[in-house]
Amino acid sequence: MAKRASSKSKGKAKSKTPSPAAQLRSLKRRVVRGAFKLVLAVLGLSIALVLLFAVINPPTTPYMFSEGRRLGGVDQQWVALEDVAPVMARSVVAAEDANFCEHWGFDLAAIKRAIAEGSNRGASTLSQQTVKNVYLWHGRTWLRKALEAGITPLVETVWTKRRIIEVYLNVAEFDEGIFGIDAAAQHYFGVIPAKLTATQAARLAAILPSPKTRSAARPSAAVRKRSAQIRDGAATISKDGRAACFES
Repeated sequence: MAKRASSKSKGKAKSKTPSPAAQLRSLKRRVVRGAFKLVLAVLGLSIALVLLFAVINPPTTPYMFSEGRRLGGVDQQWVALEDVAPVMARSVVAAEDANFCEHWGFDLAAIKRAIAEGSNRGASTLSQQTVKNVYLWHGRTWLRKALEAGITPLVETVWTKRRIIEVYLNVAEFDEGIFGIDAAAQHYFGVIPAKLTATQAARLAAILPSPKTRSAARPSAAVRKRSAQIRDGAATISKDGRAACFES
């Protein structure tokens, strides 16, 4: 009888339900493993897409796709950088990221100025904007900013500066449903990108921060003033060598 009782006791011990603390530890381990696998998957996909788009033109972007569904289509045709007037590339650099050739994806001086002024205006580089436009979504969420911060150095490592400018010019929004410099040049001025003048290029660059509320063809006084500043800036970076990384 004693042996039978002992056998029953062992059976009960084996089938005993884990304690709440043990269950919590197990759950935490599963969550950590799941999160780690997700991070690895996102990292692997990011690396693959960065490598892919270094040589293949992105067929669309998340924002372009979203706008296409909303509007029933968008106007965008890819054009190689050598078929764009050089002053256009210089104009967007002068307008958005004058130190483009001198940083590795983040302009630390601009970030410090922005923090001191209590604003992020002017702190985002062309490299960051390209990453946002090509791989991510619009918005100011911490998740998007974190992904942008992680992908930007990778793009700077794999892509050339010239490639970054080329992709940026081809995916930037210039008006509602108008994406890329080819569609923008024809939409506003009826010319191909290679024929853009310095004034036209400066006006296109001037509307980029808010393309749906500004017009390059019918510029407001503020856009005209900004365009003049950009035109002067484009000439300056051409003379002082700050355009060398994407013009060579």
